[in-house]
Amino acid sequence: MIFHSSKKPILAALFILPFIFLTLQSCKKKRPEMANILYKKTHNKVFKNVTPEGFSEVFKQVLDSEKATLAYPQQITAFYEQNDYDAQLVMDHLFNSDLNTAAAWFMKADEHGLNPKMFHTDEIRGLLKKFDDKKGIKTVNEAYHDMAQLEILFANSLIKYSAALQYGMVNPKKIYQRYFTETKLPDTTAMMQVLQTRSIKNYLDSIQPKDPQYLALQKALTSNYQAPGLSPEETKRTIIVNLERLRWKNKPFQNKYVIVNIPDYMLNVMENGHSVLSMKVCDGEGRNKTNSNTIAKYDDTAAIDRPFPHETPQLNSLIHSVDVNPVWNIPESIANKEIIRDAAKDKYYLSNKGIQVYKDGKLVEDQDIDWSTANKDEYEFKQKPGDDNALGKIKFLFNNKSNVYLHDTPAKSAFELAARDVSHGCVRLGEPQQLALNLFGTGPKYDLIVKDMAADKPDPTTIYLPKKVPVYITYITCWADDSGTLQFRQDVYGQDIVLYASLLKAGI
Repeated sequence: MIFHSSKKPILAALFILPFIFLTLQSCKKKRPEMANILYKKTHNKVFKNVTPEGFSEVFKQVLDSEKATLAYPQQITAFYEQNDYDAQLVMDHLFNSDLNTAAAWFMKADEHGLNPKMFHTDEIRGLLKKFDDKKGIKTVNEAYHDMAQLEILFANSLIKYSAALQYGMVNPKKIYQRYFTETKLPDTTAMMQVLQTRSIKNYLDSIQPKDPQYLALQKALTSNYQAPGLSPEETKRTIIVNLERLRWKNKPFQNKYVIVNIPDYMLNVMENGHSVLSMKVCDGEGRNKTNSNTIAKYDDTAAIDRPFPHETPQLNSLIHSVDVNPVWNIPESIANKEIIRDAAKDKYYLSNKGIQVYKDGKLVEDQDIDWSTANKDEYEFKQKPGDDNALGKIKFLFNNKSNVYLHDTPAKSAFELAARDVSHGCVRLGEPQQLALNLFGTGPKYDLIVKDMAADKPDPTTIYLPKKVPVYITYITCWADDSGTLQFRQDVYGQDIVLYASLLKAGI
């Protein structure tokens, strides 16, 4: 999956776009003309006897009884308290067709992979019909109750729909254990301003996602597209979860960045919205290697994120330097499960692999140790630079909580595999020197990298980039390629399943 970047000013403009139609109205709004307006518009004599004071008393009661069903109960309650329990949406938008227009948008929520029922579409449309029928409402108390019900249902649905389209239904940080990508969440104070918009139609137009990727997946969903090799249901659900991912505010915005898509086993360097370098990668071992669980049919236990120890995390950071001919500080988990096991079988294994053993910070002679009985906790292992070093000739460093990086590897045959989830969590590069050339450009630093990588007796060298480059490690299983063809990838970490199960809980 390749994300297209944009300049910061453009991003900022897009972020504030939904609010260009907002106009603040004064609090404590009084409507002495309420009865006249409602009667003239509905031709229902019942409305001749309504008053703002009578409505506000009923509104308080209905609002209190409906709190448990609201997406943002505290914010909505506070908003109407500040506005003297005024029927703001009903009075300002019922008779200019805005509420009918919005109800039609809610009805089409399935075009986004969302369930229209989440937005109380049927209830809203039923209430609107009563206002259209001059005999639909028969008493003043019924008028107050229906106005209050319509006001509350619509306020809740408008905010929920707005948040869903701009930020998604699910917070990825809450469902994934290894998700470390900066993701903007809804600002509920700002979201409440939608209740004061002058034109609801214009507002809804403004928040419709316009990203080409989103539109391509939306078209596939609404046309019941079926992917080769997938069932109709699996195709549909895969599209739905990737539409949700596209709604998350976690996308690259820089002119240049490095992006790795875990299920695609590919790295791309993006510049001004186009890939200028693409290469195969190997990433961490997945829990769903055989695709035994699919998004269409899965064990309920797969609906909760339980990552394998070696899965590559999702994250964003900045590549700041490279280590040429790196020393590999072997993690304790790998040492205990693999290194010591192999050393117990072959007393020359460690020396042949260039692995040095340390105890209490001091280098020790490994061949004098019986690894079949040795206390594993007493030793540390480091692999010297060389042809056998698991990190290869170069690794690319960026700050992250998971201690992962991009690196070279001597195990080149793995790049011929279709499913390349074979690493211990870091990302192995198919063409690391090409990435170095792209990031450093030609010049003394790149020349030094080439020289040191080719050295017969290599020494570790750290070289800093002239300018830090953003890196994103992401997880996308469906996207449109440059020709517009939809690409699908296996859910190797089962993250589609986790996301779909969470979307079901959210009500889609």
